[in-house]
Amino acid sequence: MKRINKAVFPVAGLGTRFLPATKAMPKELLPIIDKPIVQYAVEEAIAAGITELVFVTGRNKRAVGDHFDANLELESQLMAKGKKKLRDMVRNIIPEGVSCIFVRQPEPLGLGHAVLCAEPAVGDAPFAVLLADDLMLGEILPTSALVDAFARSGKSVLSVAEVEPQEVSKYGIVVPGADHGEGLFDITGVVEKPDPQSAPSNLASLGRYVFDPEIFEVLRRLEPGAGGEIQLADAIDILARRGHVAGMINPSRRYDCGSKFGYLEAIVDFALADEEFGAPFAALIRDRLRSADQRNDADAGPARINA
Repeated sequence: MKRINKAVFPVAGLGTRFLPATKAMPKELLPIIDKPIVQYAVEEAIAAGITELVFVTGRNKRAVGDHFDANLELESQLMAKGKKKLRDMVRNIIPEGVSCIFVRQPEPLGLGHAVLCAEPAVGDAPFAVLLADDLMLGEILPTSALVDAFARSGKSVLSVAEVEPQEVSKYGIVVPGADHGEGLFDITGVVEKPDPQSAPSNLASLGRYVFDPEIFEVLRRLEPGAGGEIQLADAIDILARRGHVAGMINPSRRYDCGSKFGYLEAIVDFALADEEFGAPFAALIRDRLRSADQRNDADAGPARINA
C-alpha cells in the first residue's frame, strides 16, 4: 500500500457567512484565540505523517500563502526585541521537511472541482483532503485514523459521525455496508442533504477524506450537479457504488467553524482547555452567567417572585 504523503486543502471559498469580516481576510485565517483555523488542519495533516501540503486557492487568498511562508523581517524584529519564543513559533509554523504548494482554482465551480485542480500537484498517489472549516479536537485526530483505515481497507475512506435525525439534511449521508470492526465499515452510496424521512442513515460525512487517485478520473467525467457545480459527494457516490469506499468513525470532537455558532463554540472550548487562559476564562464565563441571571431576575420583577 502506498504511503500517504500529500494532503489537499481547498481554501478558495468566499466565506460569505462571515461577512464583513471575510471581505478582505480569508475565512481560513479567522483565529481560534491566536491560531487560524487552517493551521489546525495543517498540524493535523503533519501529525498524520504528511509532508506535502497542497492549497487550492482563489482570488484574494494570497494571505493564506503569506501565513505559511517565511517572514524574515518579522523574525528579525522579534529577535532584536529578545522574543525568541515568539520568533520560533512564527518560524516553525511549517516544520522542516514539509513543503507547501499553491494551486489556483480559476472559477468557483464546487468542492469537486477544487479537488480536481490539485491533480497536477498530487499525481498518481493516494492523498488526504482536509476542509479547514471542520475543526477537530481530540487525542486521536481523524486524518491519522483515515491513513490507518486506508492501509487496512485499500479503499478511499471518509470520516463520518452520527448526527441528530433533524440534522441529516445539512450533510452528505452515507449508506453503510459491511462492518469490519474498530470503527471501519464499507460505504455503498452517499446521498447529499437528504430529507430526514428518506435518509439512508444518520451517519454524516465530515470534512476529512483519504482518496485513491481514482477519484480524479471520476471528477474529470462528472457532469455539474447541484448549483451547477462539480460536487465531490457525487464523485464519492460513484466510487461507493463500485465498492471502492469505506467509512471510519470520527474519533475526535468536531466544530463546524463554517457557521458562526460553531465558530463561537470552538473559541469557548479551546479557551477553556488553554493552559494559560483556561482557569480565568472559566471564571469569566461563570461571572457573566451570574450577571445575566441577576438581570433576568430583576427584569422579571414581582411576577417571578410570586411564581
